[in-house]
Amino acid sequence: MPAEIQRSMSENAATETIPKTPVKLYFENNEYLKVLLGEQDHHVKAIEKRLGGHIHVRGNHVTISGDDDEVYLSAKVMTEIYEVIKRGYPLNPSDIDLAIRIVKNNRSADLKEIFLDTISITTRKKVITPKSFNQKQYVDAIRTYDIVIAIGPAGTGKTYLAMAMAVAALLNKDLERIILTRPAIEAGEKLGFLPGDMVEKVNPYLRPLYDALHDMMDYEKASRLIQRGVIEVAPLAFMRGRTLNNSFIILDEAQNTTSEQMKMFLTRMGFNSKVIITGDITQVDLPPEKTSGLIEIQRVLHEITGIRFVYFSSVDVVRHPLVQEIVDAYALKNDNFKATKHGLPE
Repeated sequence: MPAEIQRSMSENAATETIPKTPVKLYFENNEYLKVLLGEQDHHVKAIEKRLGGHIHVRGNHVTISGDDDEVYLSAKVMTEIYEVIKRGYPLNPSDIDLAIRIVKNNRSADLKEIFLDTISITTRKKVITPKSFNQKQYVDAIRTYDIVIAIGPAGTGKTYLAMAMAVAALLNKDLERIILTRPAIEAGEKLGFLPGDMVEKVNPYLRPLYDALHDMMDYEKASRLIQRGVIEVAPLAFMRGRTLNNSFIILDEAQNTTSEQMKMFLTRMGFNSKVIITGDITQVDLPPEKTSGLIEIQRVLHEITGIRFVYFSSVDVVRHPLVQEIVDAYALKNDNFKATKHGLPE
């Protein structure tokens, strides 16, 4: 944030009169500014709509007017995203929406630190970076801790970012193999009545892991590595009795592990290995009499210093904007249900 904006905000903080004196910004590079503004000023319009205030562009000069928060947050987004663009980041329209969401929920967040934290793999589609403050914390935790447990709703990047970190570790030769696993929870059809052998029966449960892998690695290369056992995608039951050394191990959909399965999985970890556990404790598909291993380990493991828990919320959803609203709607529904159940007013 430029010093003149910080001074303006500190001076204005002493009064409540709005609108305040407009803040004027200068962006020296025309090409970078063009990317920042977006086609037909689409990005500017998005910032005005989501943060309020008014942004006026004339040449390389940008004037932002409005109340304290509108000016401060709008200027923060524009100045920090401009620096991101200068560093060569390929800005997408969705990145502006993500930047706005980040600063609205954490005004001290450093957008440069988040958007420029590139995970060192090359995909056919895009650069992989954190897209929220919590995603940045998650990536940093994976770098630092040997066991990281990520809990939050669908669409928050828990599995995707873990997969990206795993592929980067493999390509950098930090580890020798990747193991991707999920519990195979029956939903409607019994596995025994489905056609094919056991691998064919459980493959549909593992499809999301294959999809994420192929999004980050050439299909033929990924297939060769799978055939050689360097990358293994298998149901959780196949982990029993093994010791997994020099491996990057991801347990996805962990809310559907039982207490016994979670203990079994955690004790498979060998030397020079990293374990990432992801799941959404609001979407447990286990029978009512079974305890979710993911819910239980929050109580059992929270005091172990070598393990890091990272929690996500609807703020971190990076899918279609409606997904965030859906997550919030269900959270409100569950809160109301709990209140009614305990005799509390809604």
